[in-house]
Amino acid sequence: MRPIISDRRLFLASAAIPLFTVRGAFANLLDDLTKTPAQTEGPFYPNKLPLDTDNDLIVVNDGITPAVGEITHLTGKILDLKGNPIKNALVEIWQCDANGVYLHTGDSDKKKDQQDKNFQGFGRFLTGASGEYYFRTIKPVPYPGRTPHIHFKIKQGRKELLVTQCYVKGHAGNDRDGIYRSVKDEKQREAITIDFAKMKNSKANELAAKFDVVIA
Repeated sequence: MRPIISDRRLFLASAAIPLFTVRGAFANLLDDLTKTPAQTEGPFYPNKLPLDTDNDLIVVNDGITPAVGEITHLTGKILDLKGNPIKNALVEIWQCDANGVYLHTGDSDKKKDQQDKNFQGFGRFLTGASGEYYFRTIKPVPYPGRTPHIHFKIKQGRKELLVTQCYVKGHAGNDRDGIYRSVKDEKQREAITIDFAKMKNSKANELAAKFDVVIA
C-alpha cells in the first residue's frame, strides 16, 4: 500500500490495515457483489486543495491541535464485482467539519468564523494489491439540507471510476435526505449505509467504520 501520507504519520497506515488481509477472501463463495451506486459529487469538492492531502484529516500538516469531532478510523476495500481488489486506486474523501463547513470557498468564505481550521476536510489514499484504504477522520455531521455523509471519489490513473457517498446507519435524517432516498435498490442503499461503532479499549472514545466500495 502506498498512502498519500507524511513521514510523521506513517503509523496511521499500519494502524488499521491488519483488519483486512485476505485477498478476495470470499470471491469464490459468492455471486457478484452489490455494486456501489454512483451519487452526485455535490458542489463542494475542494476548489483549492490543501497543502496537506494525506489520509489523516484530524491533524493538518505538523499541527498539534486536533480537529473537533468524534475521531473515526474509516477503512475498507476497493473491489470489483467478483470481490477482487483493485490495485492503484486513488481514494479521495471530503466532508464538512464538525461545524458544518466544507473546504470550498463557496462555503467556507461565508463561514470563516465557524470553520474548524484544524480539520483537513479532504484526504487521499492509494490502494495496494489488497485494495485496502484507511483514513482517520471525524464522524460526519449534518449539513443544512443533508443528512450526515462522506463523499468518495475513486480514480485509477486518469480514469474516474466512481463518485459516491456513505451514510451513518440509523441516523434519523437519512429518510429525509433526497440524495440518499434516490437509491431505490434496497441492497445498494444498505451498501452505502455503515456503522460507526465505538472501538474497544479506546480511551478517547474513538469510532471505527468500514465501507467497501464495489465497482463494476
